[in-house]
Amino acid sequence: MIYLDNAATGGFKPPAVQSAVLAAMKLCANPGRSGHRLSVACAERVLACRSLLSELFDGYGFERVVFTKNCTEALDLALLGVLKEGDHVVATCLEHNSVLRPLEYLRRTRGVRYDIVPLEGGRLCAEAVAALVRPETRMCCITSASNVTGETPDLHAVRALLPERVLITVDGAQGAGHLPLRMRETGIDFLALAGHKGLHAIQGAAALLFSDRADPDPILFGGTGSESFDLGMPAFYPDRLESGTLSYPAICSLYEGALTVKARRSMDAQNLLRLTTAFHAALSALPGYTPFFRPNPCGIAAFRREGTPSEEVAGELSERFDIAVRGGLHCAPLAHRALGTFPDGLVRASFSPYQTMREVNALVSALKRL
Repeated sequence: MIYLDNAATGGFKPPAVQSAVLAAMKLCANPGRSGHRLSVACAERVLACRSLLSELFDGYGFERVVFTKNCTEALDLALLGVLKEGDHVVATCLEHNSVLRPLEYLRRTRGVRYDIVPLEGGRLCAEAVAALVRPETRMCCITSASNVTGETPDLHAVRALLPERVLITVDGAQGAGHLPLRMRETGIDFLALAGHKGLHAIQGAAALLFSDRADPDPILFGGTGSESFDLGMPAFYPDRLESGTLSYPAICSLYEGALTVKARRSMDAQNLLRLTTAFHAALSALPGYTPFFRPNPCGIAAFRREGTPSEEVAGELSERFDIAVRGGLHCAPLAHRALGTFPDGLVRASFSPYQTMREVNALVSALKRL
């Protein structure tokens, strides 16, 4: 199979990641739950991963790196842990349902209000984001990269136009590992990471990084291995936000994946830009096909075949040519409304930095034959 669904989950894991997971499965203990040597060694590995992520994303220290099982949980923690009745949020039409659904839940249950930033000329403009800010605006939610078009908003420009009091929450599911996301430099307050995509980790590995002016409340309660005499949650991070046993194999994979990104990010981003540029040019020359993406370093390439539902095209590519892509709305309904592709959606091919022009040529050949 030619796997072109990397925006859903990375299809190839580097050998170092595979080895780390296997080693963790052969022998591990519960990090932070015991004082014996193996438990301490596992806890040190977890700490090393926190420190590496903070370094890689210009964060605010290891204690402000909280592990979650996926990017959705990380975003829930940022939103549900901060927003209160009377707060207002500015979000964009490019957001994934992992942002939109928590916001809608907060609207219904806590009276949190939100406005959606539209596209202008197919792009997300910082001025349009700032125009929706109100006196009661508490947070701005903005994706690092659209999982539909690969659009990468200018986070620096957005931060420059927002009042200092407004917290910025960035969904890094598609951008992390591909883009140079730097929290302190950019002014990001919450950065949610999906380890299993551009960070090369396995599923179950994710994290939320947050600034020293963000103090989210826990949304999950239970054992932390610390201050067990107190029936309340610990007052310090990361323990305050991490109840229950961590997925040690997943964290080991995230550590090795982050090391890979640290060594290869620039080179891999250039390769993905080259692949999406080539595919865009080839697709634009095919009668009946319309690209809905620009060349991008995240490897995302969505398109439409005129007169054919996107899921039917994806099904034919899978059944006839053994090529894995994704059709539909990609959990981003407002993006498709903005693009005029709702409700049918688009076909999305998403490339891995480990792929070459061979995969691009195979997809183009298959599309010609459909």
